[in-house]
Formats: sequence, C-alpha cells, structure tokens
Amino acid sequence: MIHMSQVGVRHGAQVLFSNANLQILPQSRIGLVGPNGAGKSTIFRLIVGEESPDSGEVGIAKQTVVGYFSQSVGEMAGRSALEEVMAVADDVVRLGEEIREMEGAMSKPMDPDAMEKLLERYGEAMEQFEKRGGYDLEVRAQTILTGLGIGPDDYGRPVESFSGGWKMRIALARVLLQNPDVLLLDEPTNHLDVESIIWLEEWLSSTYEGALVMTSHDRDFMNRVIKTIIAIENQTVTSYGGNYDFYEREREIRRENLIASFNRQQDMLAKEEAFIARFKARASHAAQVQSRIKKLEKIERIEIPAEQRTVRFQFNPPPRSGDEVVKFDQLGKIWPLDKGGEKLVFRGASGMVRRGEKIAVVGVNGAGKSTFLKILCGDTEPTDGTFTIGTGVNVGYFSQHTMETLNPNKTIADTLQEAMPEVNIGVVRNLAAAFLFQGDEVDKSVSVLSGGEKSRVALAMLLAKPLNFLILDEPTNHLDIQSREILLEALKGFTGTVILVSHDRHFLRLLASRVFEIDRHELRVYEGNYDYYLWKTKSPEA
Repeated sequence: MIHMSQVGVRHGAQVLFSNANLQILPQSRIGLVGPNGAGKSTIFRLIVGEESPDSGEVGIAKQTVVGYFSQSVGEMAGRSALEEVMAVADDVVRLGEEIREMEGAMSKPMDPDAMEKLLERYGEAMEQFEKRGGYDLEVRAQTILTGLGIGPDDYGRPVESFSGGWKMRIALARVLLQNPDVLLLDEPTNHLDVESIIWLEEWLSSTYEGALVMTSHDRDFMNRVIKTIIAIENQTVTSYGGNYDFYEREREIRRENLIASFNRQQDMLAKEEAFIARFKARASHAAQVQSRIKKLEKIERIEIPAEQRTVRFQFNPPPRSGDEVVKFDQLGKIWPLDKGGEKLVFRGASGMVRRGEKIAVVGVNGAGKSTFLKILCGDTEPTDGTFTIGTGVNVGYFSQHTMETLNPNKTIADTLQEAMPEVNIGVVRNLAAAFLFQGDEVDKSVSVLSGGEKSRVALAMLLAKPLNFLILDEPTNHLDIQSREILLEALKGFTGTVILVSHDRHFLRLLASRVFEIDRHELRVYEGNYDYYLWKTKSPEA
C-alpha cells in the first residue's frame, strides 16, 4: 500500500537517514524506534505529505485512506465530545447521502448506459461505505470514546471543557473511528491510563484490520501489538521481524557480529598494509604490491556505529529510617465541587508502608491514586482518619507539577549542583550522564528542554538528595523506553522506600513488591508483586 524507496532526509546540516527503504503492507504491525530526533516523526510526515524527501520516492496506492494521530491535537471547540469524534467521518456521512440519492435515481426510468454507470458507481460507494463502517458510525464512536475512558455522561460535554490530556483521547478516538487502511499512531499511550491502554491493545489486535505504524514508550504495549520493528538509528533504517523484546536481543546479536567482522577486517587490513610497507621499495614485488593496493582500495570498510554510552551513577545510600515508614488509619478524602456539593474520593483506607518496600498504587482513572499520594507527602489534608510518618523518614515527592518548579534560567548542571551542593562538578556531570545528559548538554538551559528532559532532570535531583522515602506520581510520563529503563534500574538499586503511581506495566512488574488498589472508594492491599495482583484480580493482562 505504501512504500519508501531510497529515501533520504536532511534537516539543515543533520542527515536523518539516507537510502531508506520501507514497505507498509496490508495488516502490517510496525513499531518505529530510535533515539529522540532520529526521524521517527519524519517518517509519519513523509507518509501524510507534510514533508517531502530530499531524495528517493514515497509512493501510496490509490484510494488508500491514511489516519494520523500526532501529539498536536489542534483547536477543538464548538462541539460535544461525541460530535468532535464523528466529525472526522464527514466524508462517510456524505457517502451515505450520495448512496440514498443514487437509490432514489435508480427508482426512475433512465438510459441503459446511464443505469449501468450508476450501478457501477453505486456498487463502489456501497463497498466503500461498508468498509468505512458507515452503518454503525455513532455506535462505534461511543464504543471508542468509552474504551478510552470518556463515558456516556461525558459524550455531550463541550470539547473545550476537557483538559489537554483528555483532548488527546478525543483526538485519538477521532482517528480510530476513521477505520483507515493505514493507521499512524505517534505515542498513542502518552495520556492513557492502564485500563485505556489495555482496551486500545485489544481494539488494535481484534477489531482493527488495517495496517498499523506506531511509536510508543510503553514496552508492554509494543510487545503485545507490534510484529515488526523498524529502527531509525545512525542515519539508517533497519527492519527486525519481531516485537520490541526481539528487537533488543537481535540488535545486540547483530552488533556483536558486526564487531567480530570489523575485527577480522582490521586484522586483514593490518597484514596487507604491513606487506605493502615491507615490499613497496622492492622492484621484484612491485606487481604484488600494486595488486594489494588496488585490493584495499576496493574493500568496503566496516564501520561500528556510535552507540550512546550508558553511565551507571552510584547513588549514596539514603539514611536509614524506622521500620514503619508511614502508617494510616481510616483515611478518607472528600473534594468540594466548584458548583457546590462534594465528591467522595475514598474512605476507610488503613495500612502501613514498611522500610525498603516498593509499592505500586493502582486503580482506574479518577479513583484517587494521586490524591492518596498527595496526602502521604503532606500536599493536601485528609478529610477523615490519620496518618503518621515514621522515625527518621525523609520524604521526596515527584509529580508532573515538579517539572514546573525547575528554574528555567538555570542550566542542567546548575540545577543538579543545587541538589548536591557538597559535591564537585565531576560528580554532577556523572549524574547528568546517567540520565542521558552527556558532554555539552549539561550546559543547556532548563527553558529549552522538552517534557521528557525536564522529567529526567527532576528525577535526577530527587535521587541525588538524602531521601529515604520516595513518593512518585507518574514518573514515567514523557520518558522514552531507554530513560524508563535507567529510572527503573536506579529505583531497583535504591535502598530506601518507594510508593508510586505509573501506567507502565513493565515498570510496575519489575519494581513493585506490594500493590495498593483504590477501587470504588476503598483501598485494598495485595501482599505480593504486580503479577500476583493481576492474578488475584483476574485481570485480562495477567
């Protein structure tokens, strides 16, 4: 349906890729991976025509419908959520109107040739109308909205009343309703909770029959949905026939083989060059020397692509706290509503967090996970009940608001130095490198950083302080897979206590030793890891 042949793209002096080849066949399930700035979003823009290649060709088969979800939702106003989603199918609605007009025309006498042409057009229109789901358009729109967490009570809400994250869900629903031949999804899970991610996995796997090309920072999501990985790295586009886990293993195998081939070639070149140097002055060996010189000139030299170096930063052990880090009894929270009345978040929550535990707080969107964390860190007061912070506990709190507290006028190095005033600049640079800020990048101003970069700075600051109880609300938001792995390893090695909310199931699976679930205004404690929780609750992802 779509092919890229010998495509090259350059942004200024930077070459993104050259001689790239890519085929998107019917029912493909392709994941695009690569470091930030490598060109993943450029692939999407080439396909939809927002950008043109500097060389090569991008071809799309006739009548191929492409749906594109990006992180830019554009303006949304003047419609309800349901109307906004259905607006994307205006062409389907018009097609239905055209079909009804043709049916009316066919009931009247007409020239046989005209009738033949009309019947041909009618057949094509009916096929397209059915393919695009015209018969159950509104029902599908409602189903998709509900699956993405926007229920019947909110179908009629003005779209402008939704926050940015919820508008992203509406934009995603709009693209899914298109039911296009090719679906391009750029980070579709960024603003979704676990329940919505699971629904989207199921929809893509069992309902959507077209071709899919996507990027995602969610490893589990990629593993469950994707069957082919296209890696955009070191100015090349390389295909791997498997999911993300397969790609990681296969990439390492290919790199090891390449290094072995490189070493063999270097040995051969050294021997040939030694022969040339030894005998180039002897007339008796002139023919052999020239033959070997020509041979070396024709050899295609193997190059080892640069690989981002991962720095392991040794964090100082946090001060030891008491065995009981926090104890809470009959905790409850009620939020007052803007228009009067009250909203019950949860009640009767009792439990304990013990030293060294890594606890995941889970629950559907709006259940009260963030509110619970805010109470524990002292950011808001409980309505009922009590909680007690244990002896020697030093609390550190991270939320999406934390990034907004960074001083935009300071550099990364200055910001981290402020968190570690007693250490020298070498230690600061090692910490920055551990969170993927290497070389001159530490001199970048906070004001120019992306959301993911600001998250990394804030998390590095938190882990550098002498804290022994970390309360983390969605620390994986905005982070790519590599950054999430770095954070995961840091938290696994952290000897203090952690309680966190995250929609990254891979992250929770490898970190959490206990689970607190907030469900229907109550807190339930599961004395086991995340897989144990999934098994006990009979979750579809177990």
